[in-house]
Amino acid sequence: MKDLAALPAASRHSRIETIATPIAGLMVVAPFTHHDGRGSFTELWNAASFARAGIDAPFVQDNLSRSLRRGVVRGLHCQIPPRAQGKLVTCLAGAIFDVAVDIRPGSPTFGRWFGIELTGRNGLSLWIPPGFLHGFATRADDTLVLYKCTAPWSPEHERTVRWNDPDLAIDWGISPAHARLSPRDVAAPPFRAADLGLLRPDGDAHAPARARPPVPAGERTA
Repeated sequence: MKDLAALPAASRHSRIETIATPIAGLMVVAPFTHHDGRGSFTELWNAASFARAGIDAPFVQDNLSRSLRRGVVRGLHCQIPPRAQGKLVTCLAGAIFDVAVDIRPGSPTFGRWFGIELTGRNGLSLWIPPGFLHGFATRADDTLVLYKCTAPWSPEHERTVRWNDPDLAIDWGISPAHARLSPRDVAAPPFRAADLGLLRPDGDAHAPARARPPVPAGERTA
């Protein structure tokens, strides 16, 4: 999904606007930005405004990643219960194609993905609740990405899934030959073989299980 015009109309909640996506719980966020002759000032997160928008997230850790070159791919990643993470992802400089994959068993959109371009210029963020794989591909050199997390990093709960898994068929807009990945992401297992601690649609923990096949390709979002 690359065109905001294809999404439902925005809802304003005090100093932010939220835009629903075709996947329940996954939201595009447009924070308040003030512009004047000096430049701009943006309120990236306000607990009260986000709670009114339905994002009542207990953020406990901020991560900042810098990617030096266009074509860097980070993902697909998640943490399994009881350290599953929700993430609020914002591109501070440069540009990324940000992707989330629904892995909540019982969800009508299980296995579907949603992607959107986040840039330092458009100021958009993507709220990804627990129960999703996440990854992004940079579309510009020297790209900075901030993501607020609802659980701290926990190496023993961290899992990876192959970024270009054919079952997920994510349209990253980049060929594998030009993608720049870490050794860990290169060695990531396919979606069907990934040992994920899956979540129910309400976000509660579910016993670890193998991922079941996603919905048919013709029904995928984006």
